[in-house]
Amino acid sequence: MDARRKVLITGAAGRIGTAFRERYGDRYDLRLVDRNRVPEPGEHEHCVEDLVSLDSALRVCEGVDTVIHLAADPSPRATFYDTLLPLNVQMTYNMFHAAVAQKCRRLIFASSIHAVNAYPLDYQIHPADPVLPGDLYGVTKCWGEALCAYYGSREGLSCIAIRIGAFGTPERLAECNDSRLLSLWVSHDDLSQLIHRCIEAADDVRFLIVQGVSDNQLKRMDISNARELRGYAPQDNAFAYSSHTSLLPRKPNDSDV
Repeated sequence: MDARRKVLITGAAGRIGTAFRERYGDRYDLRLVDRNRVPEPGEHEHCVEDLVSLDSALRVCEGVDTVIHLAADPSPRATFYDTLLPLNVQMTYNMFHAAVAQKCRRLIFASSIHAVNAYPLDYQIHPADPVLPGDLYGVTKCWGEALCAYYGSREGLSCIAIRIGAFGTPERLAECNDSRLLSLWVSHDDLSQLIHRCIEAADDVRFLIVQGVSDNQLKRMDISNARELRGYAPQDNAFAYSSHTSLLPRKPNDSDV
């Protein structure tokens, strides 16, 4: 008998959904959902759905243990009425509503650094800090985090929001000379691991925000609670991949004593 969790991934054709499926797909019974066809879904169930429709959201959540809600317009330059309202606000609400209606155990929401990116660059952001978005895209991620808080505390749905940093491959970092970007980077392996840890978190988690960056030598977002509460153990360090070693913190020498 197959005892694997049934996990729904929305936006499954995107980079994060694809990376997770490649690394952890053999551990779960996945239902892959996207507005576009999911390339090479393998043995997993896959379907094309427009989740702006509540009926579609209810249909794809049926029989699901955990929802990983990645689908959204990811552009910080997106405009409110054109895409943010239907895709980031209405569709996000639909997924929370459908998860409760279909008695799902947990919803993992893909939040973003943009929910807090208006903090000063020299300040390390902690999960408990108040939201402080710098653009309307970030405002929609605050909406998703607020839904996590509401549905976790009032509707009995276990909710975890992951504030995702700069998701990418090491190859893109070789010539990067932006320490801010390096401090936000999260690798495919590390973010996939964090999502896996959130799926497997104990059932008594009602509402939690964790922050998704790798083990970078400098970190724009604090990941202490992801380490301590969820066992997150990131392996990658963006600064080790950059050829601009001057961006690394200077080691003390005799003149510093």
